[in-house]
Amino acid sequence: MANSMFPSRTITTYVAKAFIIRTLAVLFALVLVLQTLDLLGESGKVLAYPGNGGAELWTYVSLRAPQIIARFLPFSVLLGTLITLMTLNQNSEVIAMKAAGLSAHQVLAPLFVAALGISVVSFTFNDRIVSRATRTLDRWEKAEFGPLPKDSAAPSNVWVRDGSNLINARAVHGKGAGTWLEDVTIYNRGSGALDAIIRAPEARTSGHEWQLEKARRFDVAKGTESDLGTIRVGAGVRPEQFTLATIDPDEKSFRNLWSDIRNLKAAGRPTAEIEGGLWHKLSGPLSALLMPLLGAVAGFGIARSGKLFIRAVLGMALGFAYFVGDNFGLAMGSLGAYPPLLAAWGPFFLFLLIGEYVLIKTEE
Repeated sequence: MANSMFPSRTITTYVAKAFIIRTLAVLFALVLVLQTLDLLGESGKVLAYPGNGGAELWTYVSLRAPQIIARFLPFSVLLGTLITLMTLNQNSEVIAMKAAGLSAHQVLAPLFVAALGISVVSFTFNDRIVSRATRTLDRWEKAEFGPLPKDSAAPSNVWVRDGSNLINARAVHGKGAGTWLEDVTIYNRGSGALDAIIRAPEARTSGHEWQLEKARRFDVAKGTESDLGTIRVGAGVRPEQFTLATIDPDEKSFRNLWSDIRNLKAAGRPTAEIEGGLWHKLSGPLSALLMPLLGAVAGFGIARSGKLFIRAVLGMALGFAYFVGDNFGLAMGSLGAYPPLLAAWGPFFLFLLIGEYVLIKTEE
């Protein structure tokens, strides 16, 4: 048995099945409770829009639930690990496995395999479903839960600086030379204060300038409004400044975010914060693989010694310390204090070493 990581197919299947069932049960309970609480807090906003009713509430649930699942899946894996190992320990099944010659790593091997499968499913779920749900929900919230925007991929409410002026577009459509802006407002601040406000239903790129149709100008000092017709503004403002102005890593798939980062670099824009989000799309789902190691202390030791609860608390503390460290790393990456790779992967490898040290020191 010592020469194989999976010495018994029966034990492997039994432990992995128990772990997956308990993890899914915990996840279902967490999502049910948290979704209910979230709906109680947000239902007033959804129903505040005239005409909204039960159908819109279910739409909100369908968009919010994937976010809750993605956020709390690692917690569920941690709690599933603790419950599974505590049950095996209390029933003396861990003692039987170790008496048969299995090491601590062999006892945990089925959990690692199951957790790896959960990580793969989590990445696919986040990439295909959560990113789209997040993008749609954000746009719906900006519309104050009115009619659901049809083009969920179009950036909305984008602000770009043009010298001392500010340009706002309610929505941005197209890419490159085909970029056009919907409902454009230009705040002219040539004197250091707000001099005039120029509005137009749309603007299209024309070489190095933007052409506004049916533009109107409001003079702040005089309080008068005048028609400008067709004008050209924004000399030197590039289309990618609008299309890449508001990139939220949570709203992008891994492939699309990778492409946006390349475009930002080509445009000479900073990408450190977004790169941290890109790598966290990999390290985040892989945190499920780390949970069996951090919660392993709950599965060993003599159950009747009275220290099983303390071991469970220690395993939970290690798991929650990882989540704190992970959020701290992302925050430091956003501030530019950590490089993107360190911000995303540093906590993972740090707690991997901590978990291995605790397991080897106490059980091996």
